[in-house]
Amino acid sequence: MPVESRPYEKFRLHGAQSLTDAELLAIILRSGTHGTSSIELAQHLLALSKGHEGLLGLHHLSLAQLTEVKGIGDVKAVQIKCIGELSRRIAKGASSPFLDFKSPDTIADYYMEDLRHQEQEVLLCMMLDTKNHFLGDVQVSKGTVNASLISPREIFLSALQFHAVHIILVHNHPSGNPRPSNEDILITKRILEAGELLGIYLLDHIIIGDRRHISLCQEGMIQRA
Repeated sequence: MPVESRPYEKFRLHGAQSLTDAELLAIILRSGTHGTSSIELAQHLLALSKGHEGLLGLHHLSLAQLTEVKGIGDVKAVQIKCIGELSRRIAKGASSPFLDFKSPDTIADYYMEDLRHQEQEVLLCMMLDTKNHFLGDVQVSKGTVNASLISPREIFLSALQFHAVHIILVHNHPSGNPRPSNEDILITKRILEAGELLGIYLLDHIIIGDRRHISLCQEGMIQRA
């Protein structure tokens, strides 16, 4: 390989933005294996995850799957998984200063990298005080979001522990399509009605897809009595 085409030298000459996904990953891997260059190894890894090719696929590969690849030991597998976690934290940190609880877009941006890679539905509850200051969030469930399995009691017990006055629900659709299901609408209605009785008010329910989201408040599905 010509010197100027090697990932390290290409980085020094033209910067990280000039590198392909495989070249970036090859720099992290540092070396290949016998008969396979680091770039070829990186290309193999990027094509390994079925249905999620490229860098996105790295999020969906387990440590066990990574270490099955010749040339990827425990250390390299951990490094690869840490890349995904670093990218998630960078994205969340970048969106944090712009978080506005009256703006579903900023809430979706804040949770996008946390939720869009999840392979199961995860339901989070954000807790706010009377002035809409953020008190924290709680994962209410992981798995199928089903109105018959999720009790408003679980949500409001957590809200009471935080002394929350307002709550916002956020959950993901692994399909990537954020359009609310009948179950989503039913859950929202049950929690809205229960909150009215307790004085803990549901402000919004935001559904995260793949780089897309829908606010049930903006869709007119949340209307306080």
